Amino acid sequence: MNNQPIGIFDSGLGGLSVLKEIEKLLPKENFIYVADQANFSYGLKSKKELEALTTKIVQFLINKKVKLVVVACNTATIQAIECLRKNFTIPIIGIVPVIKTISSISKTKNTAVFATPSTTKSKYLSSLIKKYAHGVKVYKISGIGLEQLIEQGEFNDGRIKNALEKSLAKLKNKNIDVIALGCTHYPFIKPQIQRILGSKITIIDSGGAVARRVKSILIQENLLAGDKRENSFYTSCDAKRFKRMLKSLLRIETDNVFGLNI
Repeated sequence: MNNQPIGIFDSGLGGLSVLKEIEKLLPKENFIYVADQANFSYGLKSKKELEALTTKIVQFLINKKVKLVVVACNTATIQAIECLRKNFTIPIIGIVPVIKTISSISKTKNTAVFATPSTTKSKYLSSLIKKYAHGVKVYKISGIGLEQLIEQGEFNDGRIKNALEKSLAKLKNKNIDVIALGCTHYPFIKPQIQRILGSKITIIDSGGAVARRVKSILIQENLLAGDKRENSFYTSCDAKRFKRMLKSLLRIETDNVFGLNI
């Protein structure tokens, strides 16, 4: 057994949706979560900036003796994971839209990816579609401003509803039957997305796939934990505010919330 923590990071709240999925599958694991809120949003950063920021975060997590790192941000994965894997020997798992999954389960052969503009415009996403979506149409839909609204913690904000309706209107009459969420913030507003799309459209995020990958590597490397301890949370912004958000939004009550300079 190895009770060293798993490190997870994102530009803000979004990666907590991934943490929840990993904890469901691996309830005995311990976690250190980093929210780089001072540098939010990663979608506005250049590749060079993201490589520098994420390198600092991974080094911080390694200094905290983590056994594995999860990059719980689609943009950071697409832009920086190759750099991170080149510079560090620790297992590093990224997150990308589940193109293979939605393509395999679609009956209408019309699907969509709903993500930030940075992700939808990326060459990496185009390469995933080319590789896995044979004979399947994948519409790339950007959520304009959604990540910023979700980060404020008001998931039922009327502005979120308006932004969703405007973005998802592009899928009207496209006959899609499954959609992938390509931003880790978006699972927090899945009910709102479902209401707009309708009950006949299946919504899938990448959290479950990441959790299964984490479990697979921990088994392979003989790193599974056997003793659950309290998770720790770090933010590069306001630790008191982040603590309040953990409690009000996710019902996580903990004093292990700390500030971090990145």
